[in-house]
Amino acid sequence: MLFSDPTLNSIVSIVLIVVGVAVVVLVLKFLGKGLMKLVIGLVLNTVLGFIVLLALNYFFGITFQYSMAEIVAVILFGLPAVGTFILLKLVGGVALVALL
Repeated sequence: MLFSDPTLNSIVSIVLIVVGVAVVVLVLKFLGKGLMKLVIGLVLNTVLGFIVLLALNYFFGITFQYSMAEIVAVILFGLPAVGTFILLKLVGGVALVALL
């Protein structure tokens, strides 16, 4: 803990997050629109990957282990990673998914 008061800790945390996001946005703005489009595309792909992963679990009952390797794969590759996990589940690659 940085401070003994939990309220002050949460305020400092929120301020640091807002400053960090502002710095990232400014850096991306100065680097150009091409990089900004790439970053937005990657972020959307990642968010859609997590949404599809959770929707599969909630609506269709296809459960995944949500191990660190699966989460990192969805963060890096997004929807293609989820598609790969679905194919492994359908083909019977449970042992391979268990290793992830």
